[in-house]
Amino acid sequence: MIDTRLTGKVALITGANHGIGAATATALAAEGVAVFLTYKRLAPLNEPAYPDTYDRVRADTADDVVRRIREAGGTAEAAEADLADPEAPKLLFDLAEKAFGPVEILVNNASAGLGNTFAPAGHDAFGRSLRMVDVETHDRQFAVDARAAALLISEFARRHVARGATWGRIIGLTSGGPNGFPTEVSYGAAKAAQENYTMSAAHELGPYGITANMVYPPVTDTGWINDEVARAVTESAVLKEIAQPEDVAEVITFLASHQGRRVTGQLLRMY
Repeated sequence: MIDTRLTGKVALITGANHGIGAATATALAAEGVAVFLTYKRLAPLNEPAYPDTYDRVRADTADDVVRRIREAGGTAEAAEADLADPEAPKLLFDLAEKAFGPVEILVNNASAGLGNTFAPAGHDAFGRSLRMVDVETHDRQFAVDARAAALLISEFARRHVARGATWGRIIGLTSGGPNGFPTEVSYGAAKAAQENYTMSAAHELGPYGITANMVYPPVTDTGWINDEVARAVTESAVLKEIAQPEDVAEVITFLASHQGRRVTGQLLRMY
């Protein structure tokens, strides 16, 4: 068995009420990490193109995730926060420290998840509604995916250095990035910004014992996959299958682990 040497560590995981965030919290807790989950309940999309259950999981608290972790013998707490609020990062670190002590692992998983476009198209190829790029869609996406991630990294680093810590992990989730993301253009652009922030953190914070990496998941079933998406993936994807959140959580756990100690400043693309 691999000894991840994570027992007793503390993690802050954003967007952890479902999907990859919830799976990551569960996986890290199974390795002995005390996990602090953050989330924001989102309003229903009321989109016929999405499975009926998608609105429900987006609107859930993280209570069930916390309960399952505790029932399995793990340690978890959760708090709701809107990452678009610039005061949220400091508040969340305060809450996590009060619950478990200093945060040593930061997982930037949350996303505003808004679809927008430069083209005059009302729907994408899978029937999902689109809006033209405007101030609202741009600012919401960048506030959560770029600015909040940067502020969380900054707060993590400030506290780490102040206490003289020598071990830390920063792991972000991305998609689209510098090559663009047609029909989700602000999402792709905001993730590109987060990638850049994280790569800078890898260089600047390495001397303080912190690694910083990004994970680019494959198409992952976090509740939004419909039949058309599933068919497109199986026809075009390298591995011809849709990933599960647990697949991504395993890679994040590796990056957090002792085995990932020499990996930093990397974008790990999964297939």
